[in-house]
Amino acid sequence: MRFTSETSTDGVREQLFTLGEIPGVLWTPEGATGARPLIVLGHGGGQHKKAPDILARAHRSVTECGFAAVAVDVPGHGDRPPHEEYNRIATENQARVAAGAELAPLIAGFQALVARQTVPEWRAVLDAVRQLAHVGAGPVGYWGISLGCGLGVPFVAAEPRVRAAVLGLGGALAAAEAAARITVPVEFLVQWDDERVPREQGLALFDALASAEKTLHANPGAHGELPAFELEGALRFFARHLA
Repeated sequence: MRFTSETSTDGVREQLFTLGEIPGVLWTPEGATGARPLIVLGHGGGQHKKAPDILARAHRSVTECGFAAVAVDVPGHGDRPPHEEYNRIATENQARVAAGAELAPLIAGFQALVARQTVPEWRAVLDAVRQLAHVGAGPVGYWGISLGCGLGVPFVAAEPRVRAAVLGLGGALAAAEAAARITVPVEFLVQWDDERVPREQGLALFDALASAEKTLHANPGAHGELPAFELEGALRFFARHLA
């Protein structure tokens, strides 16, 4: 793990790093020492590790909860080089949708493919970050919606160190089998008028979760119209389960 830059703003220390070929960013309280809860943040499709919503969640996790937060660029996003296979599949999927194919199954298949690479990458990042003195081996939470949900469900299912997760805007077509292995508390977000993930697919994914404690938050609006107040709910959820 190699740190490439460090800045501090409003009490939040931001460190850019690379782990092998994986570019990421770590946020911690300025001057922090000792172990603390860590939130892994999964960005959406076409976004990157410092997208505005990721940055806002990371800063508030640090300043309001005293947590650490980490995010990395998904292959083909942010500071990662273009991925020829993923780009080819995305182009083919666009052509299929233009020809009348359903979007949801194509998204599901693509996310399942990318997850085969990202799950071991994220677990390696978790290994490295938790060895740092200002993060430590505290409890881990995961937050991810849309692409962050499609990749996050198999990650949470595979990673026993994750003790709570906020997921949403994802469907069951590719993730139901992995969801059945998730038993930690989950807060699940659905946009009732989602044009990318059919409502029944989102509800089916929630139903597939094996968690004894799971809560469904459904709001009106399209895929990209998640209400800002859901950030407050996620912070309370993680404070309850990780602090």
